[in-house]
Amino acid sequence: MDILDGIAPLADRYDGFVLDLWGVVHNGKRPYPEAPHALAQLKARGKKVVFLTNAPRRAWFIQGMLDRMGLDRALYDGIMSSGEATWMMLHARQHPWFARLGRRAFHIGPERDLSVVEEGVAELVATPGEADFLLNTGPDPDRGAHGTDAYVPALLECARHKLPMVCVNPDRAVMVGSERVICAGALADIYKPLHDDIFEVGKPDPTIYEPVMELLGLSDRGRVLAIGDTPHTDLAGAAAAGMDALWALTGLAEAAHGPNPDPAVLAAEARREGVKPLAAVRGLRW
Repeated sequence: MDILDGIAPLADRYDGFVLDLWGVVHNGKRPYPEAPHALAQLKARGKKVVFLTNAPRRAWFIQGMLDRMGLDRALYDGIMSSGEATWMMLHARQHPWFARLGRRAFHIGPERDLSVVEEGVAELVATPGEADFLLNTGPDPDRGAHGTDAYVPALLECARHKLPMVCVNPDRAVMVGSERVICAGALADIYKPLHDDIFEVGKPDPTIYEPVMELLGLSDRGRVLAIGDTPHTDLAGAAAAGMDALWALTGLAEAAHGPNPDPAVLAAEARREGVKPLAAVRGLRW
């Protein structure tokens, strides 16, 4: 697999860019040093840039996080998140899976994720026995973000009540600084053999790319490049949506393969995941 030093050689081929956030634009705490310059170069050339993240929070919340990190809003055109898509589906209740859900949700996750049920799209209840569905946004402060064992009792109780699970982040893990933490997808993996009625909102499901194309204001997916650090979600999602993709060697990729990965090892992993990125890139740099 070819490894590029930056995105400049490919920039003129595309009108739009769909960028993962955690592991591509920032490390969970601050932007990668060269990312703002790369974004500025894209915008200077008239390119459209949308961030697509599996974060279980609404777009307005994520934009506030980026503001606090110091990322200029002029460097991108929009944000789509798993949390935003979940809120939209709960609000509209038009998707067949969501149309059958009741309104009462038992929540596993931190309070900061509750923007996904704001404006009354769901009512939180205290116990699985009162609930119509399980809202899984990931680990919470009490049970921790480094393992899944503490979540098993609650998941077993939800399965006993046969609660459908809305998984608001299909990622299994993410890097926050140098720390690897679990995400909602890791809890969905435990729930699946207990009660296989799960809807994972976000990449790699291609439906989340429909609102992304609206934010880009483009119709030709062949003129859009996706960049992500995770084959299972970012690269597979781009392929399912009919977009080219670059594999960013930061975030989870760097944690797995180190700062100077073997191209043959990367190619083998891509084959195992069933994805064919154009190349890998050392980071979001120009």
